[in-house]
Amino acid sequence: MKKLHIALLSLSVLLVVSCKKEEEKPKVIYDAANKSKTTSKVDSAQVAIADLPIQMDGTDYLIHPVADLRVYERGTKSRYGSSSVIDLSFTISNYGEDEITGYLQNLKFQKIGSDSIRPLTDKPALIQTATYLRSVSDRVRKQVMVYTMYDVDTNRDGRLDASDIKSLYLSDISGANFTKVSADFQELIDWNLIESSNRLYFRTVEDTNKNGQFDKNDVLHYNYIDLSNADWKVSTYMPI
Repeated sequence: MKKLHIALLSLSVLLVVSCKKEEEKPKVIYDAANKSKTTSKVDSAQVAIADLPIQMDGTDYLIHPVADLRVYERGTKSRYGSSSVIDLSFTISNYGEDEITGYLQNLKFQKIGSDSIRPLTDKPALIQTATYLRSVSDRVRKQVMVYTMYDVDTNRDGRLDASDIKSLYLSDISGANFTKVSADFQELIDWNLIESSNRLYFRTVEDTNKNGQFDKNDVLHYNYIDLSNADWKVSTYMPI
């Protein structure tokens, strides 16, 4: 019985330690300096590379995905002991169905027939998806790109990653008119294109209780953009 008691106690300690390790870190750190945006520093030790260019069907632009070279270290065993092997991955993005995915530092745009290449942004960013809205381009007479990305080091850990707040951006197919459409310090949940009305709907959540997390006590915001308008004005609606 004593041995069983000790075993149960040890298991309880392990569970408590495990739970503490798995506690989520806050996505937002609030302090007096949080009135202004925080930016991450660029790691000069990283080596930026570009994938081969991508051309969305029906457009006149090449898109060059840009990110850091991926370096992986894996352990190996031999009769002389263990050692590590460095693997390099020169592929930084994936493309399919009018969408580029990855964790990209930038996208660069080049008009067909031109040698000029322009960046999407000159600020630190981590782009997760870049989607071309081909299905509505003819009706709205615009070729629009939608981006989900991280643009602010909201948790103040010195880098941009999936632990920060995700934002929604739009641009023309040339990369021009790069515009943030989700509100600062609101986490993007998802977005959806309604082709029949040329509307881009999206939801965000706001940390209204300022605890640094997004939970059931926070407020959801429902928004849409009419892509047929000259500007990308964000309108709110209340489905509930």
